[in-house]
Amino acid sequence: MQSQIFELQYAIDTFYFLMCGALVMWMAAGFTMLEAGLVRSKNTVEILTKNISLFAVACIMYMVCGYAIMYGDELFLSGIAGGERLVTDALAASTENGFGGDSVYSKASDFFFQVVFVATCMSIVSGAVAERMKLWAFLLFAVVMTGFIYPMEGSWTWGGQDVFGLYSLSEIGFSDFAGSGIVHMAGAAAALAGVLLLGARKGKYGSRGEIRAIPGANLPLAALGTLILWMGWFGFNGGSVLKLGDIASANTVAMVFLNTNAAAAGGAIGSLLLARLIFGKADLTMLLNGALAGLVAITAEPSTPSALQATLFGFIAGLIVVISILALDRIKIDDPVGAISVHGVVGLFGLLIVPITNSAATFIGQLVGALTIFAWVYIVSLIVWVIIKATIGLRISEEEEYEGADIAECGMEAYPEFVI
Repeated sequence: MQSQIFELQYAIDTFYFLMCGALVMWMAAGFTMLEAGLVRSKNTVEILTKNISLFAVACIMYMVCGYAIMYGDELFLSGIAGGERLVTDALAASTENGFGGDSVYSKASDFFFQVVFVATCMSIVSGAVAERMKLWAFLLFAVVMTGFIYPMEGSWTWGGQDVFGLYSLSEIGFSDFAGSGIVHMAGAAAALAGVLLLGARKGKYGSRGEIRAIPGANLPLAALGTLILWMGWFGFNGGSVLKLGDIASANTVAMVFLNTNAAAAGGAIGSLLLARLIFGKADLTMLLNGALAGLVAITAEPSTPSALQATLFGFIAGLIVVISILALDRIKIDDPVGAISVHGVVGLFGLLIVPITNSAATFIGQLVGALTIFAWVYIVSLIVWVIIKATIGLRISEEEEYEGADIAECGMEAYPEFVI
């Protein structure tokens, strides 16, 4: 009887894991639409090509080496197709540890859920370097990012390994439930390194230091992308509970969904109100980034806050992202979609507020963890970007940038019938 109950729980947990992974995969569409909507039409095809390609690169590199680096598990490389064996091993572990004490799901589903997180991290980089980076330079960096840089910092956090054998983040009180730092801040750190080497888009900043707005070509598409991301985030945070097949886990999943939605709503309202105060009008792009900021902030710990706390955290994140976007513009860091602010600055905020509702986390632990992730990703990414710049180059030519990356990199246009 216990075996039958276990097999049902195994099936439920595995199915839940897979469906959450599918939701996170759908976030790739959200990032693609958001980025395509916030750039000029002459760069749309390159954006679409880049986002779909990076997802494919992430899937292959994480299978080849990333998963093994992060978790020390060479299941896929060793050719073990162990559906029946995995069930037997999981049943034995469950019996040994007490039924229902551990998460039970297929290793294949675990890999699938993890690999879409890797692609999400790389998607963050894509938006920040949009409209002026060479396609193949970006994809070459994606190989290193998804196959080595991200898995290494993931091994110190979710993988439970010591940081170069020096210290354990878990032992000093670091906690990141679904990846405010591990995924989002890491992606922003890699993006920042690339943006600083790449420089701003032509015409973004005037000779006297004035900031010139470069409007996106398709704001309905950007809004659609944001709503897709909002929806996909339920899989991002909800799937990180890791299981569903018992009462406690089901209640946790429900709370995570509730808080994820509440934080996004709070972030949207916070950014909308602050933009109204600053600009005198409702700014759609700030509203979109505010909703995403709320989602990023709650990702570090969506299970322990109350719904009201989650809304407040999101609201503060919405304020922070508006201030950060304006501040980065002032120091001439050109980020077309606000990715560094949304995922980096707010990702750090999300990590630092975890101890407010989670007593197992400490402020020092969160700070050390954040510094560890940022330093590793930023420094190694900078080295990789420098090598790419010295070999094949990072940036398209000034003429190609004027004509658009679509023609220069892909040889086609997104809207050819509208081009004279």
